[in-house]
Amino acid sequence: MCVVFAQQTSSYVGEKACAECHSKEMHEWQGSHHDLAMMVADEKSVKGDFNNATFNYNGIMTTFYKKDGKYMVRTDSEDGTLKDYEISYTFGIYPLQQYMIKFPKGNIQVMDIAWDSRSEEEGGQRWYHIHVDDNVTAGDPLHWTGPNLNWNYMCADCHSTNLKKNYDVETKSYHTTWDMMNVSCEACHGPASKHIEWSKDQKSDIKHKGFTLSLNYKSGKRNRNTIKRSDLTDKEIDVCAKCHSRRSQIDDNFTPGDRFTDHYLPVTLAESLYFADGKIQDEVYVYDSFLQSKMYEKGVTCTNCHNPHTLDRRAAGDKVCSQCHQEEKYTAPSHHKHKEGSTGSSCIACHMPARTYMGVDSRNDHSFRVPRPDLSVDMKEIPNACNLCHTDKEAKWAADAMKTWYGKPPVGKQNFAHSLKALRSNSQDAPKQLYNVLMSDAPGIAKATVIEYLGNYPSKQTYTTTLQMLRNSDPMIRRAALQSLEAFPPKMRMKNTFEMLSDPVKIVRMEAARQLAAFSLGDVDKETKEVLKKAFDEYEKVLLFTAERPESQLSLAMFYVNRKMPEKAETAYVEAMRLQPKFVPVYINYSNFLVQQGENKKAFEILQKGVDNVSNIAILHHALGLWYVRNKEPKKAISEFKKSVDLDKDDARFSYVYAVSIGEENPKEAIKVLEEVYPKHTGDMQIVSGLVYYTKKVGDKAKSEMYEKKFKELQNFSVR
Repeated sequence: MCVVFAQQTSSYVGEKACAECHSKEMHEWQGSHHDLAMMVADEKSVKGDFNNATFNYNGIMTTFYKKDGKYMVRTDSEDGTLKDYEISYTFGIYPLQQYMIKFPKGNIQVMDIAWDSRSEEEGGQRWYHIHVDDNVTAGDPLHWTGPNLNWNYMCADCHSTNLKKNYDVETKSYHTTWDMMNVSCEACHGPASKHIEWSKDQKSDIKHKGFTLSLNYKSGKRNRNTIKRSDLTDKEIDVCAKCHSRRSQIDDNFTPGDRFTDHYLPVTLAESLYFADGKIQDEVYVYDSFLQSKMYEKGVTCTNCHNPHTLDRRAAGDKVCSQCHQEEKYTAPSHHKHKEGSTGSSCIACHMPARTYMGVDSRNDHSFRVPRPDLSVDMKEIPNACNLCHTDKEAKWAADAMKTWYGKPPVGKQNFAHSLKALRSNSQDAPKQLYNVLMSDAPGIAKATVIEYLGNYPSKQTYTTTLQMLRNSDPMIRRAALQSLEAFPPKMRMKNTFEMLSDPVKIVRMEAARQLAAFSLGDVDKETKEVLKKAFDEYEKVLLFTAERPESQLSLAMFYVNRKMPEKAETAYVEAMRLQPKFVPVYINYSNFLVQQGENKKAFEILQKGVDNVSNIAILHHALGLWYVRNKEPKKAISEFKKSVDLDKDDARFSYVYAVSIGEENPKEAIKVLEEVYPKHTGDMQIVSGLVYYTKKVGDKAKSEMYEKKFKELQNFSVR
């Protein structure tokens, strides 16, 4: 199906203009989580107890009260002292409600003490802290006055309609605006003024009846016989993905009908965000999970299961699955092997295991996978649906039961856990495992994830593969390939990187621009110069869009360094430190920049400042050790390298550098350091080469031959 979009000259009119013709949809939407996403704090909206209720968080006493008809809170401020604040807005409704406070520079902060909206029977109707297991105090990025609970950047884009953040770099203030405070009709359908014009003369041939996108499927009601993936199903999912995804925002110009990846950079199945099998780990929302599913591949969309106006499931419980899956087949004990009506007989419990976020919010995994207790046997950190219920049993017990029932453990669509685990730990078979995924029918998001590792194993084969992946139809795969291409010598990648500036998708172009900024381009013709200027301007604009974030300031600094703009680079480094004094990467990068500028003493002071501000961070001690090496203070260097290993015993690079620093005088200790880290990094060539060298040095022939054999195997890896 070809979808043609109208020119975006329409404006936002508000939901009241929709109600006259769409009363049914309006009635369904009213009272939904979208409708109640954000509200002015008043008697109707506030659910929490503000009758002088108190809450003690690690000795800090917060009081919720009312004064002159206003909702107030006395709590710890940005400097740690108790202050009184007026609650301006409510945020969300169930299972928790948070409260928002305005600050003088336009920033709105979301409190980290929330109201548990669940019933008393469920453990709710109480104040609680969303970081209950931590001791978050003033100055911490997670403190409610800090950057990670700033509404303008972290939350606003998804809780209001046509929101413009409007951060002013010069005044370091926000002038955020919206058309509708909540998630209204036009958040999903697009601006409606042209549609209203059409409604007055319905004979008009205006595209999509005046909207930028029509979500009207010509096949009528979609069911298992008519569902098919198309450009329109992808566009619908893109509308939902704008908010229901873990992503970085690169502008605030998204309109329904736009390509999601022209405005947002979604994550891949990164370590600490997803378990190695692709199940949700951190708070990642839904999009990347759904991309892993057979349902997505077949053309199922969010609205097949969820009413887009009420947001409820289209049927209660497992009945929503029976819209497509034969109820008599899949509810039978012959399928689920459990007692009818039990939790184990539930489609949702087995195929969409839940995880709890923000203390009380249970969210289902949307990758729709078969239970895999066998993976939990091999990788104990990976949970499985069986043992979420059978908590008194081991994973092997569940895996054996599956084998007894089905003859062998069911595998399912998402069969890449061993491969991703191997890549994350850089094991000896990691390159082979990478190609196992690429040559399988794994979901595209899984392939994009493993492609990011191609650059770790530079060879003729991986270079050829990387170039092939640059031509893939999936922009996430193209971007991942471009990232891996960066590991190869400049002459092998400059031409291909430059060509990616013409990619139709913004996230790919921006990665190409970032890399090209670092090239020594020399004399180029006028046409090439114009192409590069356009790309660099677009990339800088993307970074400036989030200039209130230390990550963006660091990226700006590195961009300016590459563009030979040292003054602008230093300004960005300093701003990153001001924005987030505990942002570790800026201290390391700024110090390296200062070394390049010949300011060696200042470089040391910056690293020391980092150590003082953020204690017990391994990489800072590692960087300090490298500074001592460059300045010929080996004893101090060794001390810092040892600290880095003590703080992070799993980092192969830290262990290798520490081993080298002590190896000439104490090769036996160097071997000990390397052998401690080797089991977790059997594919790390530096670790193995170090073991070859030092075992030879101490005359351990057997070990040196063993490690030399392993080193040669790593050099000549085969994907077969």
